[in-house]
Amino acid sequence: AAAALFVSTSVSAQTEPAGDSKDTRLGIGLSLGIPTHDAFNFAVGGDLRLQKDFSTNVSGLASLGYTNFSAKGEDAGSIGFIPLKVGVKVFPMERFYVSGEVGAGFGTDDGQETSFVWSPGIGVGFNNGLDLGLRYESFSKYDLGQVALRIAYGFNLSR
Repeated sequence: AAAALFVSTSVSAQTEPAGDSKDTRLGIGLSLGIPTHDAFNFAVGGDLRLQKDFSTNVSGLASLGYTNFSAKGEDAGSIGFIPLKVGVKVFPMERFYVSGEVGAGFGTDDGQETSFVWSPGIGVGFNNGLDLGLRYESFSKYDLGQVALRIAYGFNLSR
């Protein structure tokens, strides 16, 4: 489904006019991840991401979300985090980006402490608002991470 969405969107994507963009966007995303720790089956989450363009190919990021890791086994439960991150997104070529974010992952369960979180990623952003990204995200205090696919839609707040 993601591949079909990617192909159909890339066919209809338009290019931005020349010049530096100073746009601000608000993105709403859904993430599906594969945990890097054997004790967990999968991860699912959502986020809100504010993106401010500094130039045509460099943007600042601020995001707030929720991520839930489902543990393996019957009655194993899950653990959740509220990641609050800031970062940068660089477009080395049109629509393709490399990103990096750092911040804090606030535990949602009793006794769960705040963890340093970092997440490098790559992706493709389209002028129609669709954003497809792949990232590694690590919650350092818990030696827990995920490789996640993020599917998002961004609203341009500057227009």
